[in-house]
Amino acid sequence: MKLSEEMKEWIKDIGLSVVCAMLILTFLKPIIVKQHSMENTLHQNDYLFVSRQAYRLFGEPERGDIIVFSSEMTTETGKNKNLIKRIIGLPGDTVSIFDGVTYINGEALDEPYTKDGYTLGDMDAVTVPEGMLFVMGDNRQNSADSRSALVGMVDQKTVMGKAVFRLFPFSRIGGLE
Repeated sequence: MKLSEEMKEWIKDIGLSVVCAMLILTFLKPIIVKQHSMENTLHQNDYLFVSRQAYRLFGEPERGDIIVFSSEMTTETGKNKNLIKRIIGLPGDTVSIFDGVTYINGEALDEPYTKDGYTLGDMDAVTVPEGMLFVMGDNRQNSADSRSALVGMVDQKTVMGKAVFRLFPFSRIGGLE
């Protein structure tokens, strides 16, 4: 029994779609923002694409990158919680916070992306170990991040990727900075 030409076309189209989807998901991971810790940059229910290969193929993490990583915090079901934060300190950097200003290696960090324009609470200088990152949310008054023992420094091995593109809401579609 021969398949009709139309059926062959359908099978070819479906096969091609599956291959394309697999290729896309190899490089991009879709996520939905669930918390408020990255406001005003990201908002709850923003739909993002995370580049899974950003640091494997295109270079090292940089200060200011927004990353998704697996934390030691757990969900209600006992799974490790994925968090989204901004890289502030790289390996070897000394990070401190004084009078609402974040300092990297003794120099004030320009942070126009913070929600309220300052960082609540002072923090003595800490040096970021090799293979680790110091991360903070942009909403500094409402963020569990490297300042907290719940999160602490982030092992680069736990980084799932770099947030690169907001797909939804459509009014804010575009690349992330």
